[in-house]
Amino acid sequence: MANVRVLVGTRKGAFILTSNEKRKRWEVSDLLFPGWEIYHFNASPVDPNRLYISQNTGWFGQIVQRSDDGGKTWNAVGNKFAYEGETGTHQWYDGTPHPWEFKRVWQLAPSLTERDVVYAGVEDAALFRSGDAGQTWQELEGLRSVRGNLWAPGAGGMCLHTIIQDPRDANRIVVAISAAGVFRTDDGGETWRPITKGLKSAYELPDPDADVGHCVHNLAMHPKRPGVLFMQKHWDVMRSDDYGDSWYEISGNLPTDFGFPIAVNSNKPNTVYVIPIKSDSEHYVPDGKLRVYRSKSGGEKWQALTEGLPQENCYVNVLRSALAVDQLDPCGIYFGTSGGQVYASADDGDSWRALVRDFPPVLSVEVQTLE
Repeated sequence: MANVRVLVGTRKGAFILTSNEKRKRWEVSDLLFPGWEIYHFNASPVDPNRLYISQNTGWFGQIVQRSDDGGKTWNAVGNKFAYEGETGTHQWYDGTPHPWEFKRVWQLAPSLTERDVVYAGVEDAALFRSGDAGQTWQELEGLRSVRGNLWAPGAGGMCLHTIIQDPRDANRIVVAISAAGVFRTDDGGETWRPITKGLKSAYELPDPDADVGHCVHNLAMHPKRPGVLFMQKHWDVMRSDDYGDSWYEISGNLPTDFGFPIAVNSNKPNTVYVIPIKSDSEHYVPDGKLRVYRSKSGGEKWQALTEGLPQENCYVNVLRSALAVDQLDPCGIYFGTSGGQVYASADDGDSWRALVRDFPPVLSVEVQTLE
């Protein structure tokens, strides 16, 4: 059995890349779901053979599929994500009300402890839970009661794109929404509150004390330190040491603090990775150089990792869900680009190589480490 399985979602289908613990030779599967946009492709931490995939096309809309045999066969599972009760409205850019609308599933997050529990973050922003492996879904509607009428979409839509589960407390979940902010529940989703103290969004929010409306791009956490959260914001890289109750900036010497993905080394809780891009209007890496930045001190001081990565004439982007780590030692780091390349490092990021170069644009990367 392969020790590492990399799940890659692209604009034209999905792939599974497999290797052993040495991570030197890789096998690439045939294309799964050809022609479909795969927004997220993820695996259960409890059952290594259970995979979930979120696929979307303009013709057939949104579908969630599940595999119970490691991706050999697939079945469409319950795809009704109707909002409960009154659908309500949210404010558009001009302040006029618009009804809530279900468009797609941005993230599928299987439970860390329960085989048949899985969460789904959707657009327009809401969080759903399934207790029967995706057959039926129920909205955790308390989230949208936190001034959901004031949430507004970011450039990519108003999506709930990140779900962080506390491995020590199944009732604690943190979610990020673009462009609404970051929210936490401590009671399994019954009640929620914004956790945005310390975030600054001067360009988007005229009120400096606003607790909703922040454009959060991504969150990361090490399972051994669930109280420490790292954030890639619309601008700024941030850190919280108290489960998100307060945040402080750790952008330090980064060439730009705008980007989408962020990840934590699986063995070193204070080692963090980001991939900056030039700006909110220029979605490509600065100076035509693809550089992953690593901080070994939990932020502020960052080192550019370049060995094996193109350092000229490179103008790709790396999306929010396209960076992931494995659980081996040294840690493997993987990311996919808008140019269809999937890069990997098997030495904590010191050196990189392209596993593939000609995939469709990559939307998501997740990693399974198998025993």
